[in-house]
Amino acid sequence: MRELVEGGYDDLAYTTVMTTLDRLFKKGLLTRSEEGRAFRYEARFSREELQREAAGSAFRQLLDASPASTLPLSFLVEILGERDAQLLDDLRTLVERKRRELNSREAGQRDARGKEKV
Repeated sequence: MRELVEGGYDDLAYTTVMTTLDRLFKKGLLTRSEEGRAFRYEARFSREELQREAAGSAFRQLLDASPASTLPLSFLVEILGERDAQLLDDLRTLVERKRRELNSREAGQRDARGKEKV
């Protein structure tokens, strides 16, 4: 809190800031370490990690809530096309990469099962 005030954020309510920091800590978004009689809070995740987790969570909820799993995917493709056609190409590249990864993993599992039988 002292660093916020020194940084020019002196109009913040102490209890509001401390309550917010404590809640973010309890949700696992911040780390907390003792420094004398006070706590120092730091972000647990980078902005990119947090965005990735939020997007993943949102997609999981969409896929779980939709009776047809292709519906959220069609929305995604539509939104990407509206935003930028290059994003559709990027999506295709990511899908192809994931397919190769999954095929390679499956081939490795088949090979492992075949060796166990011998």
